[in-house]
Amino acid sequence: MIALKSAREIEIMRRANVIVAEVLQELKQRVAPGITTLDLDAIAEEMTLSRKAIPAFKGYNVAGRIYPRCLCASVNDEIVHGIPSNRPLREGDIVGLDYGVIYDGFYGDSALTVAVGKVSAAAQRLLEVTEASLYAGIEQLHEGKRLGDLGATVQKIAEDAGYSVVRAFVGHGIGKRLHEEPPVPNYGEKDRGLRLKEGMVLAVEPMVNVGGYEVEIKDDGWTAVTRDGSLAAHFEHSIAITKNGPYILSQL
Repeated sequence: MIALKSAREIEIMRRANVIVAEVLQELKQRVAPGITTLDLDAIAEEMTLSRKAIPAFKGYNVAGRIYPRCLCASVNDEIVHGIPSNRPLREGDIVGLDYGVIYDGFYGDSALTVAVGKVSAAAQRLLEVTEASLYAGIEQLHEGKRLGDLGATVQKIAEDAGYSVVRAFVGHGIGKRLHEEPPVPNYGEKDRGLRLKEGMVLAVEPMVNVGGYEVEIKDDGWTAVTRDGSLAAHFEHSIAITKNGPYILSQL
């Protein structure tokens, strides 16, 4: 069952997502060699609580596994769901920052991947291609089009660059729950899949690997890594489908 949101609900979700965007913008500026992802987690929590919102990921329960932190911070070959730790970031790393909040009963969710200091040309290209695939996919989110149009667009951009798109994790609907229907794959065929309607709100989040798309889960039960050890990047926005086209809720 897909819940279509009213204009009022979308504006509440906009406020939730602005908080997420403000947190991510601050974290992006704080990322530097020597800082730990646990430091970033503490900054995110403090900012969220000061804005009268609730960190959405802390305590999130999946089949009895409880996520212990507010921020997902995934370094280098970690694709998503990396748990913040005391390990300092190093020059040349890339770190995916995925964050969500609950505000006035609705969720906001967004992510970006950040270079730590000066990174290799190969790492920088991965970030640029993955972010470009996100925005190209968002351009497909018009009423009457199909979800396959988004997936096919993201997949083509990634694969034309020589990369692969993760299959094990996909985007999702979002609203009064963090993960709602429908699933939003970053791969597919044009003119296939669910037809888009005004009032849908989707979290679109390409996860792109330099090598193969296969993943493994670390012993912590959360952190997903590339099976071949290659670099991975992740970008995400929450988007409402309106009569005027896609409305990016998580963009400042």
